Amino acid sequence: MEHHSILFSVLAVAAFVPALSAQKPRFWDRLAQRFVRKMAPAAPPSVRHDQGWTFIHCEDPESFREWLGKDQEGLPFKPGEEASLGSHLLVELFDCDSDSLKLETGVGSAMREAADESQATVVAQSFHEFKPYGVSGAVIIQESHYTIHTWPEHQYAAVDLFYCGGTVHVDRAIQVLQERFKPQRMKFLVVRRGIQSEVERS
Repeated sequence: MEHHSILFSVLAVAAFVPALSAQKPRFWDRLAQRFVRKMAPAAPPSVRHDQGWTFIHCEDPESFREWLGKDQEGLPFKPGEEASLGSHLLVELFDCDSDSLKLETGVGSAMREAADESQATVVAQSFHEFKPYGVSGAVIIQESHYTIHTWPEHQYAAVDLFYCGGTVHVDRAIQVLQERFKPQRMKFLVVRRGIQSEVERS
């Protein structure tokens, strides 16, 4: 009797999988990609210097958060890095909850929360909802600005967190973005702005 029960379960799953695949072909692709990402070792951020520019690139949120070291210094400088006036963090958010990207009110409140949680000093904000898709906006902070543009139809959002000084805790802003937009994948690129030697070059 137990063997019949197991056989019935296997047949039921076998019948269900093709039906689900026909309805949502991307589901299995995402599931496979997620499995591969979890099994593969996370690559640490890479730091590259090029003609007065410094780029820090990472494709894994956990590795990036570890590199930040909980960001007690406002995207701290690591050994070998030259000081700069500001840090420009570009965040790519893929496979987001599309509903969270559609409305000006939701996107605006998420970005304002990211600024508040990171202890940035907000001075103004402005957001615009496009028809049929997308929201653009900015939170102006005393330390510079946080901006966003969303593509709900592609479940994608591009976020820029640009700030100076050592009082902004950008790791908290990233955490808010993850919680509010629910991306399945993220990429990070830090560009140091106003490299000291470039600013002082006559």
